[in-house]
Amino acid sequence: MASLFTGKVLVVNNSARDELDTERELGRSLENKVLLLYFGSGECPRCREFSPLLRDFFVRLTDEFYVERASQLVLVYVSRDETEEKQSKFLKTMPKRWLSLPFKDEFKRYLERRFAVAEVPAVVVLKPNGEVIAGNAVEEIRRMGPACFRNWQEAAQLVDRNFLLAEDFDDVARRSITDPIRRLKYKLNKTEDEEEEEEGEELAKLQPSHQ
Repeated sequence: MASLFTGKVLVVNNSARDELDTERELGRSLENKVLLLYFGSGECPRCREFSPLLRDFFVRLTDEFYVERASQLVLVYVSRDETEEKQSKFLKTMPKRWLSLPFKDEFKRYLERRFAVAEVPAVVVLKPNGEVIAGNAVEEIRRMGPACFRNWQEAAQLVDRNFLLAEDFDDVARRSITDPIRRLKYKLNKTEDEEEEEEGEELAKLQPSHQ
């Protein structure tokens, strides 16, 4: 999905307004995630009614207060605001994990044409490879809330990020650190006869069989 924004800048909705503008940064933020493109405006009456629902939907899937780990979900706000100040004012009321295109970036119009967005609010749901899961999920989000993410996740066939539980990872980390020490200690405690016996066994394994 990062390929959709190759050569573009995405702005993080935090106080520092951090910019993601490198292939690595975009890849880390977008790959292996369901992508929501939210076409909206802070002044549009329909958007003002829907945006709080979308904010709650996103928070309940990504905020640690509600979930043990954030869902594989990312949202990019594609503004139809009249001015940059109005866009900034709107984004201040939205989650800090939202991304957006810079106000003056005409790429917003390209996205509108590509995904046939005629009116706002509109939420286009995309797989990590850019295929469309839902052309406009506004009504689905209204009706189902966070439960609809499971359907998108299955449709996107996301690869689970966590192959090990946290406690398993910690156990592996501890073993990886202490194993060399244990092996060294074990070797130092061996007698010379035991070491010679092991070396003989290793040589025997390397010699070809004469059956």
